[in-house]
Amino acid sequence: MPVPCKKRRCDIQRNIRTNERIRVQQVRLIGPEGEQLGIVSIQKALSMASQYELDLVEVAPTIVPPVCKILDFTKFKYDEEKKERQNKKRHHQTHLKEIRVKPNIEEHDYQVKLKQLIAFLREKDKVKVGLFFRGREMAHQELGRRIMDRLVTETSQYGIVEKPPTLEGRSITMIIGPK
Repeated sequence: MPVPCKKRRCDIQRNIRTNERIRVQQVRLIGPEGEQLGIVSIQKALSMASQYELDLVEVAPTIVPPVCKILDFTKFKYDEEKKERQNKKRHHQTHLKEIRVKPNIEEHDYQVKLKQLIAFLREKDKVKVGLFFRGREMAHQELGRRIMDRLVTETSQYGIVEKPPTLEGRSITMIIGPK
């Protein structure tokens, strides 16, 4: 039974044919320095690869005849994985963060929540702000609206409101996205 390996390594190895796995009669050959060697038979290409003590790798299998290159396959795999890691590192996935506040929030607590919200927006994440009413606080919904409006104005330079504050049951929610 074969030993399982990491998915991306298997994908790279599975999709690329090398040496004896190449099943065509003729190939367009590229040398180890990148020079064009023309269209040759597969036997001649394999013998040239063994002369250089390198591998014959099919780099463009869909073209007729397929393009093969003489190179070190382990180094080629390493470079491909390195490119994949770099692309993954550059790609930022947007997350939805949540901040909860109450209508009778104190000034210091409000400032802490505001700093959190700004930090999330600087990290290019969306923020869902939820303001929850308990008991008789529902009678004073204007306090909640004021807090939400204040949050919108104080974060306007860092983000834009994607979903305006709306009352849903006992809570007011809005979504702020990064600029």
